[in-house]
Amino acid sequence: MDDLSAVLGAIAHPSRRAILHRLAGGPARVTEIAAPFEMSLNAVSKHLKVLEGAGLVDREVLGRDHLIRFRAERLRLVSQW
Repeated sequence: MDDLSAVLGAIAHPSRRAILHRLAGGPARVTEIAAPFEMSLNAVSKHLKVLEGAGLVDREVLGRDHLIRFRAERLRLVSQW
């Protein structure tokens, strides 16, 4: 899958867009990201994997915590298209 398709596919889901909106305010742990959603932690993790695959977020493992950061520059692919 090309990069543009990956980004468009990742932002197609409203939950993933909400996650990116949350991360636009700064990095957060997975549990902090999951808190406002009425879905399991596992479901949020799956959404994060899709966002990671598209290069829209980075994950830093700090012991048992996973810190997630938004990579907004990847959205330029959409605006350039």
